Amino acid sequence: MENWYEEENNFEEDDYSVVDYNITSSPNDFNIMTLCNFIDAGIVKIPAFQRNYVWDIKSASKLIESIIIGLPIPQLFLYEKEKNKFLVIDGQQRLLSIYFFVKQKFPTDLGKRKLREILTSEDNFSDAFFSDDKYFSDFRLKLPSLIGNNNKSLNGLKYQTLGEHKNIFEYIRIIRCIVIKQNDPKDDESSMYEIFNRLNSGGQHLTPQEIRMSLFYSKFYDQLIELNKNPIWRTLLNNPETEVHFKDVEIILRGYALLVHHDKYKSPMNKFLNSFSRESTCFEEETVTYFNRLFIAFLNTCKALNPSAFLTKSGKFSISVFDSIFVAMCDNAFKNKNLEVATITNDKIEAIKSNSDFIKSTQESVASVASVTTRIRVAKEILYK
Repeated sequence: MENWYEEENNFEEDDYSVVDYNITSSPNDFNIMTLCNFIDAGIVKIPAFQRNYVWDIKSASKLIESIIIGLPIPQLFLYEKEKNKFLVIDGQQRLLSIYFFVKQKFPTDLGKRKLREILTSEDNFSDAFFSDDKYFSDFRLKLPSLIGNNNKSLNGLKYQTLGEHKNIFEYIRIIRCIVIKQNDPKDDESSMYEIFNRLNSGGQHLTPQEIRMSLFYSKFYDQLIELNKNPIWRTLLNNPETEVHFKDVEIILRGYALLVHHDKYKSPMNKFLNSFSRESTCFEEETVTYFNRLFIAFLNTCKALNPSAFLTKSGKFSISVFDSIFVAMCDNAFKNKNLEVATITNDKIEAIKSNSDFIKSTQESVASVASVTTRIRVAKEILYK
């Protein structure tokens, strides 16, 4: 599918390269109830970079049947992020299928989409979520009828009606988990993503923003996700639907990062955004609230603009145009810690977009210090002219 935003030709980005790691991996055997308790307690979490839950009830039922009758199933890979906190690198579909069966609920199509919102927040699965018929239906095993087999079929059974199989399923059957801990390098956790990418033979490589969503998730990121749904923002993006790989969230993040640190900006952009994301995990609630109100003030100021204000001639959203204008409009308000965002007109936006220095800075080494500095300088000069 063609991108809704303009790709930036940038030859200075040094995205996540492979390095030498010092990794400890150890096998651990957990029974079903222990794993489910880990999920309930938030000890084991499904990170934001994982895809949506996609299994149907037949696939999930076959997995449960395999466990009950003693057939081996593939192991899980867990990443030890910190003490008593593990992220699922591989095995999300299997683990959630087991968990849903114990909860006796199977997600509807709407529920599968709702799961994404929960996985990208700090919330755990709640009883209210499971009891909502919009999101879940009863999980009864859906298995083919057994022909010529003396064993009773498990088809139609729920977790609580497993009978003689229940204790075996809960406590006797174990799941092999490989727990991975990165010892070095200490300043990142990139081995988790290398392992994820290499285990996924389909080549589902992570985007930089998906990685940030897992490494640095915080109340600030909660706010970014909510702001990303704002109808004024969706109109400016010219894209009504939120982006599955969080590119739209990254654009807001980039605006904030440049607003706060444009005078200290250093390329590459990915590293700059990683640093700001790490910083944001320590933001006090007052700071998060202020940033939220500032972005809303910015959007309200943009209500009168043409819907194409931040678009290129080809109709794609220009990240470079947005972040330079966002910084220019909000800089004084941010320095004075108020919400008095500067007013901009359609004519001034067109003047910025057609400025020769600005155009050049969007065509060559887009994320270099010189290009970023030039774009913000031009936007400020024209805005306050």
